[in-house]
Amino acid sequence: MKAKTLVVFSIFTVFFSFAQKTTEKQKFNQQLASELGADKYGMKAYTIVMLTTGTTKIDDKNKMGELMKGHLANIGKLADEGKIVVAGPFLEQNRQNFRGMFIFNTKSKEEAEQWVKTDPAVQAGVFSYEIFPWYGSAALPMYLEHHKEISKENP
Repeated sequence: MKAKTLVVFSIFTVFFSFAQKTTEKQKFNQQLASELGADKYGMKAYTIVMLTTGTTKIDDKNKMGELMKGHLANIGKLADEGKIVVAGPFLEQNRQNFRGMFIFNTKSKEEAEQWVKTDPAVQAGVFSYEIFPWYGSAALPMYLEHHKEISKENP
């Protein structure tokens, strides 16, 4: 009977501890919210650019390789400048023919378009794009500092 009581007590203690932790509210950090441009929900406006297949097909592998190097270098530059928050390719074909996406740290479609036009692959017509306003967590840019900690190599 003692063992059964001990097991029940242990389960109750673990459950109570977990329930208490999940109901504790994180302390609001006004300074961080202000620095990140968060609204009262911790969110802010961004602009998503969906890259699509462009009108130019380049068969020269060396030239295409150089364009892709420039494409990746441009992404790194925009990220270092705080303009790009997320970038990456899609791993499968899709009906919309989206190839990749950027989330830009701006609510201005015009500014996002200026930034995407700095991409050598866009300039060459290898990629085209569509632009969409988006609303997401203001903390999204904070992951970038940790990404460098987990990357052994840069693309």
